[in-house]
Amino acid sequence: MTDFYAIAAGLIAEPRFAAAAAVAIVAGLVRGFSGFGSALIYVPLMAAIYEPRIAALTLLIVDFTASAPFTVPLTRRCNWREVAPVSIAAICTIPIGVAALEYLDPNILRWFIAILVGTLLLVLASGWRYSAPPTLPASIGVGLVAGFGSGAAQIAGPAAIIYWLGGPSSAHVIRANLMVYFAILAIMSGVIYYARGLFTADVLVLSVLLGPMFIVAMAAGAYLFRGASDQAYRRVAYAIIALSAIVSLPLFDELFR
Repeated sequence: MTDFYAIAAGLIAEPRFAAAAAVAIVAGLVRGFSGFGSALIYVPLMAAIYEPRIAALTLLIVDFTASAPFTVPLTRRCNWREVAPVSIAAICTIPIGVAALEYLDPNILRWFIAILVGTLLLVLASGWRYSAPPTLPASIGVGLVAGFGSGAAQIAGPAAIIYWLGGPSSAHVIRANLMVYFAILAIMSGVIYYARGLFTADVLVLSVLLGPMFIVAMAAGAYLFRGASDQAYRRVAYAIIALSAIVSLPLFDELFR
């Protein structure tokens, strides 16, 4: 316990902790409202404030803990025929993403994320909609890409978002699909992170400090979602994607350090 307080005091005393707290609040708010987006905001900014390892692991702990109570009821509302094949395929490539997080140059990963998110934004902004029923080959492809992103940076959203958000499903079904899918991938990623010994003391303590802020913000976001229309939901989603594409760029690291 003494070590916990010592580590916590050291983290709080750092000027960058205030910026980390602000990021956690904003990420929690959009996560509760849209069902996704926390990683798209949290990981790029937290990686600039600390490092990609701390960003990915603290997000996993904080987001999973905060979202679990909201996600359990959604297991009855999501479309399992869409969620299951994407999730199973993603599980297959999570270990590859974890290996990339450990051994690959962080800047290479961040450029990959920025390009992926930017491509997603262009497709959605073009007005294209996926109107056909999801197919097994497409679901597997989406899952394989998403699994790598989940393991490497806890960003499993872009491929699934473009697959579901562009389709004909209502905002409520899409939100349920995404939240259940994220929970499945978080559990699998957590198991592999633990096996690789990545949950260090600084990660755990920082997660405890940021968790309450994220949870309160997420609850506020979930409350705001109740009165949102499908159009408003999609507009918020596009704004999240645009923001993530900008802040993910390593070119702007000097703004945060």
